[in-house]
Amino acid sequence: MKTLVIYDSQFGNTERIAQAIGEVLGDSTKAVHVSKATPEHIHDLDALIVGSPTQRFRPTPPISSLIKSLPAKGLSGVRVAAFDTRLTVEEIEGHGVLAFFVRIFGYAAKPIARLLQKKGGELALPPEGFYVQGMEGPMVDGEIERARSWAKRIMGVASLT
Repeated sequence: MKTLVIYDSQFGNTERIAQAIGEVLGDSTKAVHVSKATPEHIHDLDALIVGSPTQRFRPTPPISSLIKSLPAKGLSGVRVAAFDTRLTVEEIEGHGVLAFFVRIFGYAAKPIARLLQKKGGELALPPEGFYVQGMEGPMVDGEIERARSWAKRIMGVASLT
């Protein structure tokens, strides 16, 4: 199964999640920073996983731009999945106005999943969020293991096609 993980990362947390996912998915999987992703990387895939830190309740502009640049049905027949890194619920709830806006606008993973589906991708699993402590991290204990478990579920779903 030829799989690609494309990610953006500012403090290394999203990269750590992407690398963990890539390790679980095996030798035919590459984890590529969005700045190095090319259309050739996305050609002839079985599965595409895209991740971004949540910034202003959305994915980073490079992630959104890359997905939007794909042809209209460029992901037809490709299983897709989306993830983000985000603050913990406790941290968000501790800032009343932030909690209000999160309830309205959400996190980066859902918009990524919607964009991937608009390009013809078939969603393998619901979008997932992984938690960091504070704006720069580190990852909350157990999140790397949770990412590995999520990747195993993607692999199981993708291999059914």
